[in-house]
Amino acid sequence: MKPVTPPILITGAAQRIGLHCAERLLDDGQPVIVSYRQEQPSLQRLRSRGAIALHGDFSDESGILAFIDALKDTTGQLRAIVHNASLWHPDTPGEEAEAFRQMFQVHMLAPYLINLHCSDLLRHGGPADIVHISDDVTRKGSAKHTAYAASKAGLESLTLSFAARLAPAVKVNGIAPALIQFNEGDDEAYRRKALAKSALGIEPGAEVIYQSLRYLLDNPYVTGALLPVNGGRHLV
Repeated sequence: MKPVTPPILITGAAQRIGLHCAERLLDDGQPVIVSYRQEQPSLQRLRSRGAIALHGDFSDESGILAFIDALKDTTGQLRAIVHNASLWHPDTPGEEAEAFRQMFQVHMLAPYLINLHCSDLLRHGGPADIVHISDDVTRKGSAKHTAYAASKAGLESLTLSFAARLAPAVKVNGIAPALIQFNEGDDEAYRRKALAKSALGIEPGAEVIYQSLRYLLDNPYVTGALLPVNGGRHLV
């Protein structure tokens, strides 16, 4: 009998990059568990393909711990954990503290607690990974999204700490994307300005993040690394 492949958990996989990665993993025959904050039509599509969708409210500690309990009730093993759930709030006057709190919860506390409490699910003797989806903005900070950049930088620090803590059983790495895909409402002027910020000057689409994830999952000799996927923004 062929051994059952442990599932990969992707947080925040109801849309955009997380959804694309979940669908591509399913294409590869990889079992997938996704977390979601709000029910969306895309989740039914994932469920119809065999994915398990678990509600996860990462806005406070109790919601994170409830998600961990639900995850452990669902599976006894994981092939990988991909921390993709994210918020993007500007530094709005009068709302800075709440915005920082929300992004700290999602970008740092949720990955921290999930890694701590679910690392046992990764210790099954086979390949095991944790991948943190960060952001290229941490490379130089942001004047208008200071809290966002700081919380993503904290996630990158967690990458290093957990890589050391969980080696050699679990590899822990990060991916730092810049512009990957535009939103539907982005106008032509904004698109031109955004594309000019990178040396390659293209909108690559979510597949480049899946390719990066696939590399980290498949390479047995990479841990504690941050993989930039930024189109050469550091060159411009």
